[in-house]
Amino acid sequence: MKKPVVIIGIGEIGGVFARGLLRTGHPLVPVNRNDDIELIASEYPDPEAVVLTVAETDLYQAFVTLPKPWRDKLCLVQNELLPRDWEEHDIQSPTVMSVWFEKKPGMDAKPVVASPVFGPHADLLCKALESLKIPAEKLDSEQALLFELVRKNLYILTTNIAGLVTGGNVSELWQNHRTLAIEVAEDVLQLQAWLTGEKIDNKSLIAAMLVAFDGDPEHGCTGRSAAARLQRALQLADDADLELHTLHRIQAEQ
Repeated sequence: MKKPVVIIGIGEIGGVFARGLLRTGHPLVPVNRNDDIELIASEYPDPEAVVLTVAETDLYQAFVTLPKPWRDKLCLVQNELLPRDWEEHDIQSPTVMSVWFEKKPGMDAKPVVASPVFGPHADLLCKALESLKIPAEKLDSEQALLFELVRKNLYILTTNIAGLVTGGNVSELWQNHRTLAIEVAEDVLQLQAWLTGEKIDNKSLIAAMLVAFDGDPEHGCTGRSAAARLQRALQLADDADLELHTLHRIQAEQ
C-alpha cells in the first residue's frame, strides 16, 4: 500500500484533491479546523506528502501550527500566494500549485486552463488531478513557478477589483472596459514587483491573463472577497510606499 497523504482543510478544493489522491491509490489523513494536529502528526509522522488547501485568510495560522515532521513534505494549494509567504516561516522547497479550476458546492470542478505545479511532489498532484480529467502542468523551474503565481494573482486581483466598477464577466471586462482593465492590471503588477522583489514582464503576464480569460469567458469578475482584496492590496501598497492611482480611485468610488 502507498504511504498516506495528509490533507489540511477539506473544503471544496481539498475535496477535489482528496478524490484524485484516492483514485491514485493513496490513503488519506484529513485534518479539519478543530482537530488536534500535533496528535495526528504523532500518529502519522512520515506521510508521503502534506497538502495544505486552507483559504488564504487561514494560511498564516496554518504555517504557524504546522508540525515540524511535516514541514519538508508540504504542498501549497492557495490563491494569492508568493514565495515570501512560505519563506518568512522558514519553509524550504515546498511543492506549489497554482489552481486554475473552479469548484463550487454541488458542481463538478470546472477547469479554466491547466494548473501549473513545481516542487518535489509535483508528480503526485498532477496525477491526482489528471485522474479526474483536470489538466495539470509540471513546471521545470522556480522562475516559471513565480511567473505562474504572479499570473494567478494578476487574474484574481484585476478581475475582482475592476469588477467592483463594471460587474459582468471577464469577456465583457476585456471587450467593453479594456482601458480600465489594463490600468488595474498595471497597478497590480507594480505591487507584485514589490512583493516578489523581481522585475515583472507586464506584457507577457497580461497576455497570459488573457489566455485564462479565453479559458472561461463567462467567469464572473467579482466575488464575495473582491472588496477585501482591494483593501488588502492598498494596505500592502501603503507599506511599500507605492502610488496605485487606479486602485485608490476605485476604492473612493465604492
